Amino acid sequence: MFGAYPKRCAVCFDTDTLILDELMDVPFDFDRPSASNKVEGTWPEIELYGPGYTQIWKSLYDRFGLEFDSSMDLSQPDEYWRRYLYFNAGFFYHRDAHEFGKRFLHYACDIRDNPSPETECQELNPWLDQVALPLVIHGLGGGRDALPSRYLDGTHTCHYRLMPLLFARESDHVVDTLREVAAPNKIKKVLKEYTPFKRMIYQKRGQKVRDMFDRDNLPRKERQIRNRIKSAGLWER
Repeated sequence: MFGAYPKRCAVCFDTDTLILDELMDVPFDFDRPSASNKVEGTWPEIELYGPGYTQIWKSLYDRFGLEFDSSMDLSQPDEYWRRYLYFNAGFFYHRDAHEFGKRFLHYACDIRDNPSPETECQELNPWLDQVALPLVIHGLGGGRDALPSRYLDGTHTCHYRLMPLLFARESDHVVDTLREVAAPNKIKKVLKEYTPFKRMIYQKRGQKVRDMFDRDNLPRKERQIRNRIKSAGLWER
């Protein structure tokens, strides 16, 4: 797929990703890795009288010998989660998949197996990948602004997470693309074996979910969307 790029380069996507356009059109700079900025402030959970964001994140950068200050977005307020490098693992990329994976595994296992005083009270499940990911990307010379934001999680891919969430909040183009790729009989035969796809796409439950929401005025938190769908008895996982 990436014939013009280094042989060992890779882009990794979550399996709950819908490809919307040609990936060769995306201007990847594989020397500057990055990952998905489509993320909420899920980690760390700041405890009263406990360490704050700066203390927690700096302890992790220091652990792996990484420079910390340049990772921060100084346009964001101190002790606000967006000030600190944090990604969703819906996609990430680098020039050398083996190098990236080796470092990712080392950082994640060390954070899990050897908690520091700053992180020992923090819940790592299911956030461990998102804790290690910014450290890996920063250590390899990447960052939050390495790729123009409009391509991935935008015009070219959609990390939809779960079928009900796709129908609730994604654009008409995403829904139309899903229906188009799910229409051929050979695809339909496979997808119908998975209950959420069967009910959301082919039994029209997805449209019922879609009719519940205004895409221009969605609830601010994903949890609110989930709860509304569950209350209507239309949640599928």
